[in-house]
Amino acid sequence: MTQSTPPFQRHTPTAEEFIAAQRSPEFQELRSKQRGFTFPLTILFIVWFVVYVLIAMYWPSFMSIQLWGNINVGILMGFLQFVTTFLITWAYVKYANKELEPRARAIRESLEGTPEPPFASPDHPHQA
Repeated sequence: MTQSTPPFQRHTPTAEEFIAAQRSPEFQELRSKQRGFTFPLTILFIVWFVVYVLIAMYWPSFMSIQLWGNINVGILMGFLQFVTTFLITWAYVKYANKELEPRARAIRESLEGTPEPPFASPDHPHQA
């Protein structure tokens, strides 16, 4: 007969604990890092999009310049809007995984407690 290990019970933080965590230097650093990455990229992308729209509205002769076959500047700039969106998303995911997620995990674990998986480790999740 084997004994089963009871499941880990996370602590449910109180409102006061959430407020204390929000005021902590660790949370302030997390918020600063997140804003320091997202705000500049958001502003840059909005400016890039508005420039694209304004050029399309007020300088159509520029947008209609043929580059290769039926591809003109307008088509290329429109395509680059999609490319920019995917690049920003990719960059944010890489940044978040490296800079934000470890900090957020540490804050969450300090609030809720750290579960100890009985058979898994981060390096070998399927190891028994």
